[in-house]
Amino acid sequence: MSRLPSRAAPRRLHLNVNILHSGFVPSAWRLEEADPRAFVDVDHYVRVARLAEAGKLDAVFLADNAAIVDQIDFRPITALEPTVLLASIAAATTHIGVIGTASTSYNEPYNIARRFATLDHVSNGRAGWNVVTTADLPSARNFGSAAVPEHAQRYERAAEFTEVVKALWDSWEDDAFVGNKADGRFVDVAKVHPVAHRGRHFDVQGALNLPRPPQGHPVLVQAGASAHGRELAARHAEAVFSASQSFEESAAYRRDLNQRAAAYGRANVKVLAGLTTIIGATERDAQRRRDELVEQIPWNYSLNRLAGTLGIDVARLKLDARLPDDLPLPGGGNGNHTFFHATLAEARRHGHTVRELIRALAGGTGHRVIVGTPEQITDDIQHWFDGEAADGFNLMPDALPGGLRDFVDGVVPILQQRGIFRTEYDGTTLREHLGLARPVNPQRWRASA
Repeated sequence: MSRLPSRAAPRRLHLNVNILHSGFVPSAWRLEEADPRAFVDVDHYVRVARLAEAGKLDAVFLADNAAIVDQIDFRPITALEPTVLLASIAAATTHIGVIGTASTSYNEPYNIARRFATLDHVSNGRAGWNVVTTADLPSARNFGSAAVPEHAQRYERAAEFTEVVKALWDSWEDDAFVGNKADGRFVDVAKVHPVAHRGRHFDVQGALNLPRPPQGHPVLVQAGASAHGRELAARHAEAVFSASQSFEESAAYRRDLNQRAAAYGRANVKVLAGLTTIIGATERDAQRRRDELVEQIPWNYSLNRLAGTLGIDVARLKLDARLPDDLPLPGGGNGNHTFFHATLAEARRHGHTVRELIRALAGGTGHRVIVGTPEQITDDIQHWFDGEAADGFNLMPDALPGGLRDFVDGVVPILQQRGIFRTEYDGTTLREHLGLARPVNPQRWRASA
């Protein structure tokens, strides 16, 4: 009698929460229960992180900007530096992963390698780095440049940057630290190696000045839908934050990304689609909440924000007309490809006028918005997960902490009942949450060669 092949372990849904200060919807800070100073209040971020941990989410995520790139006359912005804030979150939690954004455009590999290695040590292996390039002119001017570097150049620099960071994390072998009081040996210096990198963009001697991170490497995350962004993700990323408006678009993106990763001899990359949730006890309640939030956003704010995403003069947008037909990539292809394509896809697919598009996006730009009951949102999440359009979601609740509480109390229990989301953490590191192996240090093999 032939034996049946063993069944592979079932896929596990992954959920992060993007702590966008008061929430994804620009008017969230105006809610009665909201604190307008939450964007610079560490206790606010800690409360959100503890709520996410109670819901057994994989990680909290912090975006970042190196300039004021939103309209601060109306809404809060990303203000606090992510790794400093995440260290505070890590100290106040025990299991939740802590993922921070740091740009390769306006940093150096050594300080980023050190910063995220430190975060991994102080969190006991819960850190992740979201690798981004920066395409806005205000940031360029803050770092002494009159223009944004060309798209291809930014990604060429990012690829070399990431290689150097990984080499620095590997510059200490796992057992280099000795700490033997009896014979007075503190570090085995034969197991600490200079990276001696000489490249087109960077000249870095190394080694790093602290031991290899607990996870080997903090988890590498990336976000980018352009061809250059996909190649960077395929070479280095272990998870990707995507912005897709349709199941078909996301499924195609996931297939393409994993084909590219396979060409580098790498396993599948986790695709975590951006998802904004607006939850109500009934569908009508949820729609009413969405409409009330959108109505509190000034139209001039929404129009300027949409024009910025599309890279056009705001005068070209008419509230009760559709988007112009001739929309090239922003900045002649040198702007943000991801949100341009996602926003345009939503408008074209449904034939939205500008007013309808702003309402559908809940005043945001690019990310998909679901408005409904916990059951409806769970059905949608499971459809995307079971159909392999995504491995999970980067959640952006309409308001924080209330929108996340609605998700944790309403959606998470249904996902758990359906057997696709954990009821308890299986491990303590972010790699364990995501089902990722700890990278082998190549120094081990070099040393024995």
